[in-house]
Amino acid sequence: MTRQRKNTRSPEGEKRMVKGSDLLHQFERPIASDATLNQIAARITEAKSPLLIFGAAASRAAASNLGLAADMAQFVIRTGIPFLTTQMGKGTVSESSHLYMGTPALSEGEDVHEVIDKADLILPIGHDTTEKPPFIMRKGGQEVIHIAEQRAPFEPVYSPQYQLIGEIGHSLKALGDRLEGKLPNAQALLYLREPILERTAARATEDSFALQRLVNDISEVMTPHDSILVLDNGQYKISVARNYQTNAPNTLLLDNALATMGAGLPSGIVAAMLYPLHRVMALCGDGGFQMTSQELETAVRLKLNLVIVILNNKDYGMISCKQASKGYKNFGTKFDNPDFVKLAESYHAKGTRVETPDDLVPALEAAFEGGGVHVVEVAIVHSDYKRGLTDKPRSRKAKPTKRLSDLG
Repeated sequence: MTRQRKNTRSPEGEKRMVKGSDLLHQFERPIASDATLNQIAARITEAKSPLLIFGAAASRAAASNLGLAADMAQFVIRTGIPFLTTQMGKGTVSESSHLYMGTPALSEGEDVHEVIDKADLILPIGHDTTEKPPFIMRKGGQEVIHIAEQRAPFEPVYSPQYQLIGEIGHSLKALGDRLEGKLPNAQALLYLREPILERTAARATEDSFALQRLVNDISEVMTPHDSILVLDNGQYKISVARNYQTNAPNTLLLDNALATMGAGLPSGIVAAMLYPLHRVMALCGDGGFQMTSQELETAVRLKLNLVIVILNNKDYGMISCKQASKGYKNFGTKFDNPDFVKLAESYHAKGTRVETPDDLVPALEAAFEGGGVHVVEVAIVHSDYKRGLTDKPRSRKAKPTKRLSDLG
């Protein structure tokens, strides 16, 4: 017979315990002071060519604060300032907006960096320094105002002159109240939008598996608000970031921090578990997929609806391109693959191999309509695949190469 422990707590003690356990729910996010808001609003008003950049921390905050996405969209509308997103900030504000200018996939040298170079004031909203920086701050460059819920850790590539710290939604509403109708130069950079977006998507209709064409075809089968695209890590991530239009928070999931290979399939499994009525696709390179391919068994066992697209070029493409860009001989990036269709079938999933560009959209539609776990292998021509990274999208004028950390 189990002996019951005597309750020695007093009623007052019980009350204190309840209150203590509820402490986490009593704390509210800090809000920016009126004095700071007035100072920041004055700086924005003086700008000749302002630019917004929504980052990873804004996307994370929107996931836990359901009203924040609307607050961010309203701030863009009320101020009329053009915006970019980082890779992990995609979807915080709809990219169907006429003020969306693009997504930097690298830190410099892309078409979209022309906008950054010509801005005199940049407002990163929810910038997270764990993410690959969308631009590099240099001495004598643009003024930067960091708007976030946490202070920016100063780094060699990011040391903002001003910071507006507090709950992002409150900060943006308060700034909107101070700025609406008072920014005659808000859209000074907007003339760059069309040529930049056109150049970024220039190969979207080519009769080859160019990465831009691949992203364009995937976009055709992924509906804007009830689909989730999950990426593994490889060079295709760059083209997805540049070309895949994202219109709602957390509908494009990728890792732009540690960029862990092998994460695509497990992440897709979780997305399919949480959103069983959405179209969920995991886009993987052949190298990344093989690191966690055994999780096909998990997906099948859980009876998920999940489409896995495998880009098969028998190469760690990002590493090959980086070696080539530095003039090195190729080393250690080539490998053989199994028959991915038969591998899928061995796990009691379905499998399809796509060898021509025109067959991709029908194959993806059939995979989604058929339900269950479906692997779609896409045979990639390495020379086409490689161009997505090695092509120089923009010829940049000579600029100072020293970073802030290099200067006294």
